[in-house]
Amino acid sequence: MGCLPYMLVSFPDVAAQTDSIGCAEPFNQISQYFNSKLKEAVLQLRKDLPSAAITYVDVYSVKYELLSHPEKYGFEHSLVACCGYGGKYNYNNEVVCGGTITVNGTDIFIGACDRPWVRANWDGIHYTEAANKFVFDRISSGACTDPPVPLKMACHRRDSR
Repeated sequence: MGCLPYMLVSFPDVAAQTDSIGCAEPFNQISQYFNSKLKEAVLQLRKDLPSAAITYVDVYSVKYELLSHPEKYGFEHSLVACCGYGGKYNYNNEVVCGGTITVNGTDIFIGACDRPWVRANWDGIHYTEAANKFVFDRISSGACTDPPVPLKMACHRRDSR
């Protein structure tokens, strides 16, 4: 996804082509294209395997909604890593969360931000526990699935007797 600090820092030429929230649009277009083809494949599988229960989950849209409107869901600084160091996105390819970096002769420990529960991105690559819970809640409620069925109703056993 073109909203990850890792992508925005590692590919600055592509990252310069941003959308309204600051994500690298070319990477998001690739994700959207992949998802459209995946949904087509799921629809075909449903035709080919009519007895199978196949659910399509649109995780991209859920994550993009969270990153587009973080305040609406209790988050802040959606494109900034919680555990990182330096720059606009608090991310540096040279040092990882839990590591140390030497700046002007001083070793600096790279630790978590003060309030990780309101951050979407953990370390520039991975989402925080809070963001993953947000995504899971949308999946389990059926809000981002096709068919739009809550998880507890989607998983059922058919007795073959």
